Formats: sequence, structure tokens, C-alpha cells
Amino acid sequence: MTDLWLVVLAGGVGSRFWPVSTPQHPKQLLPLVTDQPLLVDTLTRIAPLAPPERTLVLTNAALVESVAAAVPTLPRAHIVAEPKPAGTAAALAWAAHEVRRLGGDRAVMACVHADWAVADAEGFRTALRTAAEAADAHDALVTVGIVPSRPDIGYGYIQPGATVAGRVRRVARFVEKPDRATAERFVAEGYLWNSGIFAWPVRRFLAELEQHCPEVWPALAGCGGDAGRFFGATRPIAVDVGVLERSDRVLVVPGDFGWDDVGTWAAVHRVRQRDARGNAVHGQAYLVQAKDNVVHAEGRTVVLYGVENLVVVTAPGITMVTTRERAADLKAMLAQLPPRVAERP
Repeated sequence: MTDLWLVVLAGGVGSRFWPVSTPQHPKQLLPLVTDQPLLVDTLTRIAPLAPPERTLVLTNAALVESVAAAVPTLPRAHIVAEPKPAGTAAALAWAAHEVRRLGGDRAVMACVHADWAVADAEGFRTALRTAAEAADAHDALVTVGIVPSRPDIGYGYIQPGATVAGRVRRVARFVEKPDRATAERFVAEGYLWNSGIFAWPVRRFLAELEQHCPEVWPALAGCGGDAGRFFGATRPIAVDVGVLERSDRVLVVPGDFGWDDVGTWAAVHRVRQRDARGNAVHGQAYLVQAKDNVVHAEGRTVVLYGVENLVVVTAPGITMVTTRERAADLKAMLAQLPPRVAERP
């Protein structure tokens, strides 16, 4: 598709990856899946779909220099600074504004996040192409729903509705994160995970914003093309809530390509290549009679002996050890640490 533009959302801090993730060097700039930062993995994965000249990366204003250093092949003007966090509806509204300015009203915009792992890159691209083509053909907002690999309570779900064409279906409803029993029922009934992968014609998305999203549209319409004015005036809201759940022009395409949002250190065990004993290791480490551990070693050597299911993370001046089971609780742990430790630069 010669009118396809790619938008990568690369904001956020990722506090669950403390102590190596900091506001100055957040999750998307860390080598959590391969030896390259997640952002670089993402841009490499989507590169066959569109050239750098039709790719935008949206990030926090404070991270522009770091992003530019990580992806020097991307035109500097295509690294778009968000002056303040304002939710995904505002970020994607501004991205659509920029895509229309640069690519015109016929442009179709496909949106992904910078901090995912994908096992099957070609399958991912196929799903994104299908979504973009469906968005163009049906003048619709299209999301890629992930075929669940487990009844996960950490994700929202999508109930597919009537078939539109081929694998493209209408969205019957979006459901917020369920309890365990409900998640198990959703998986059995063919619900999909709400991934945050979207495609739409920019003119249609902006029209749906105008019709359905008073939290964002007046700020966009009244900002005169000034990002600071727009982000200062908009009200934070997720695009799912502000637009997709309010619109009747939403379609879904199923995707089954080994997607993971890499939300915790425990998730690294799912997505990083493991040794014969199930250990996922980055950096200099020696594991003796140890299995199913996650090690992320920066600046020092780690030795594990006779242990299993641990997470060991080293960074300059600090080491953190927990279990894979408790790795999702780091926010609670940080709240109990002295600020000089929790807020390390």
C-alpha cells in the first residue's frame, strides 16, 4: 500500500523493569527480547511495510534525543515529541494530524507500540497488512485482536461479531480486564485479546474523533497545528474508551503470531531465547544447576547456583532479586523503598 503510514507509540517509563528502566532510559530503549532495544526490534519488524519516510515515532519530549540515537535511519522530523502524557487517544489524534499533513487525506495509518515481543514477524506483518487493507476498503477503524494463548487477566478482550469479509469481522464489544473465571470463558468462546494494534484511514479516524471524543477533538480543532497547545488542552483518555467503544465503524482481524506485551521481568522468560535448562539470560552470567531463571546483567557478572524461578537484575550500583511469581509486584516493592533507592537516576 503506497498510502500506508506506520505510527509507533514509544512513550512511557515501564516501572516494572526497575532498576534498569528509568525515566531517562525506559523500557522501550532496553534490550529485553534480543540484544537490541525493543524500539529497534519494532522498527526492524515493520520496516518491510513502509519506508522510514512514511514512519513516525511518538515519544516523550525528554526522550527525543535517546530515540534519535537508537534509530538514526529515521528522519529526525519523524520523531514526534509529546510535550506531556495525555493518553493514547491524544497521541493517535496528533499522529493522524501529522500523517494527514505529510501524506494527505488518502493516507492509511497503522499503529503499533514500541515495547512488544513478536515471535512470527511475517505473520505480524500479514495481519497488519490485512487490517490496513480492510480499513481502506471498508472506511473503518480496524484493530488486530490476538488469539489468546492462555486465559490472561492482564488484558482486555474483544468479542468478534458478524463476518464482514474473509477474516474481517465486526466488533461486538470490548471488555475490560476480567477475573480468572471470566477470562477462561472468554478464551473458550473465541474472544480475542485487545492488543492496541490499529489501522484506519486518517480522514475516518479524525471524523470519528470529531463525532465521539469531546475529550480530544476540541483541543485538536482549536490548536492551530501547535502541539504544545493541543497536548495542554486535551483531556487524557485511552483511544479504546474515547473512540473505539463509542463508534459503530470498528472491525477486528484475528492475529496469531506470538505476541507478548512484555509487561514484567517474568514475561522476559516467555519471549527471550532460553538455554537448555530454561534460563533466559542477557549479559555475563554463569548458571550452574539452575533452571527457569531470568538474568539481566549490566556491568557485572552474575553466578547462580542450584536455584530456580528467580529474577536477578543488575545495574550500575544496584542489584535486585525476586521470584518470577512476584516480578509483577515491583510497584508495591518500590513504594516501600527509600526514595533515594527507588528513584535512582
